[in-house]
Amino acid sequence: MSNTSNGLILVARILLSFMFILAGFGKVTDPAGTAGMIAGAGFPAATALTYLAGLFELLTGLAVLVGFQVRIVGWLLAAFSIFTAIFFHLPYASGTELVNILNQIMVMKNFTLAGGYILLATVGAGAYSIDARRGASAVRA
Repeated sequence: MSNTSNGLILVARILLSFMFILAGFGKVTDPAGTAGMIAGAGFPAATALTYLAGLFELLTGLAVLVGFQVRIVGWLLAAFSIFTAIFFHLPYASGTELVNILNQIMVMKNFTLAGGYILLATVGAGAYSIDARRGASAVRA
């Protein structure tokens, strides 16, 4: 793979990691809003699930950033993105036009992210990664 391709994979990893690192950190440091959304969706132990989701997002975001176990983490984040789209944004319309539009945008964003993470899981972390240093990031031709 060329240096340009590896450089672009690095840029993609940085961009794909940004949201999950920040969102995870926010959930861990201030869980109230997310716990309310989880409880409102009918899930039990909302605060505990918020902390688990926050740790998951933070750790998987960091893994993507540094290129560690990217093939596995890519599949996990794709599944997480689809799950949250379906259970937290698709069925919950408040009746206000603005919230309905925001939920529609969030569903589209989550499915788009899932596509990016599936692609990342398929191509791997690239040469500029921990996976490459460990010999685990070869792209299948």
